Amino acid sequence: MDKINWCKKQNKGIKITEPSDNLSNEYYQNAEESLKVLRSIKETKSNMWLATTKYYIEYFAVYSVLMKIGIKCEIHDCTILLINFLEKEDIVKKGMSRILEKDKELRIDNQYYLKNRPVNINFEELSEFILSIKETLNNLDEDKIKYLREKIENYGKKEEKDEA
Repeated sequence: MDKINWCKKQNKGIKITEPSDNLSNEYYQNAEESLKVLRSIKETKSNMWLATTKYYIEYFAVYSVLMKIGIKCEIHDCTILLINFLEKEDIVKKGMSRILEKDKELRIDNQYYLKNRPVNINFEELSEFILSIKETLNNLDEDKIKYLREKIENYGKKEEKDEA
């Protein structure tokens, strides 16, 4: 079974909700605020907090796109799958899902397994990541949102009919 279909069947997985500019803006602002927090954490050289904050900057940013489209998802792996889907639809910049996956693994290693792996912080790249998301948000019109919602809602339905 396809991973997106699996995510749609999970209790806290992919759910179509009402699009929300307010929630989208709040998640985007959280990403910007977390970038400011990261600057002060960098001085501590705490790999756990650097990895965690870096990942959440990226996560909040991409989640703002999902809120604008009207997609709720509380499983991080499923959120990353959605970002990969949006890359294929030319909605977000290619490579974002790979960045999220890599930084999620680093966060898990440092936060839960206390591996203290080094964290590369490049403020210019993080700023570009966030600005790219802002551009995506500005380019999402009602027609694109409707198209994406329908495509995700109907994702895998053809395969299910074929199997029946």
